[in-house]
Amino acid sequence: MLGLVHTFEVWAPIPSSVRLHVDGELHPMRRENDGWWRADVDTSPGSRYGYVLDDDDTVLPDPRSPRQPDGVHGTSQLHPIDPDGWTDHAWTGRRIAGSVLYELHIGTFTAEGTLDAAIERLDDLVDLGVDFVELMPVNAFNGPRGWGYDGVLWYAVHEPYGGPQALQRFVDAAHARGVGVALDVVYNHLGPSGNYLGRFGPYLSEKPGIWGEGINLDGHGSGEVRRYIIDNACAGSTSSTSTHSGSMPLTH
Repeated sequence: MLGLVHTFEVWAPIPSSVRLHVDGELHPMRRENDGWWRADVDTSPGSRYGYVLDDDDTVLPDPRSPRQPDGVHGTSQLHPIDPDGWTDHAWTGRRIAGSVLYELHIGTFTAEGTLDAAIERLDDLVDLGVDFVELMPVNAFNGPRGWGYDGVLWYAVHEPYGGPQALQRFVDAAHARGVGVALDVVYNHLGPSGNYLGRFGPYLSEKPGIWGEGINLDGHGSGEVRRYIIDNACAGSTSSTSTHSGSMPLTH
């Protein structure tokens, strides 16, 4: 049921026109001088959406997508954070110095390869004396399984692992056991499949990197690219909603 007005925002200085595709309908977007496009549209909490650039009818996912239910080539989905999903109000954090970190790959840690299945093994890690679980990249990448280092949508949680709600449950369950959660993140390159950022703006560097195209951190338009990275890191360390995407926090 519609009725919630949501402000959609996307930084896209390259295309001359951007249209918003929400639940099967197209809406015009207004361009600001800073290269951001905005539109206020009635939505539901789980509305599917994406962006249509110039005359290409392809609906592209949001670069700051909070959820990709159908993978990195599909449409994005709004995902409001459920504040009632947190039961760790007594959690005050832990000091990393002197702590024991356990690096964990969600896809191989259990037979199911999901965040919810990993919750059932947290007590084993506590018995080992683990203080922090460091999750290998859980950002959205193409395919069901992988190391996660070829992520292309950094704000979304890999859906085969359970998506953003499952990550929230995992972090909450870890905190209930006195275990902190850290994330392995990759900000120096993107995977090749599902990487549409270059169609929106100058995200990619002309300088070759060891993992393919590098990230534009010091060239034209790099201020917004650095902001893209910083906002993602901030979304991963707070339970509040990201300013431009409404994304699920990656840690809490």
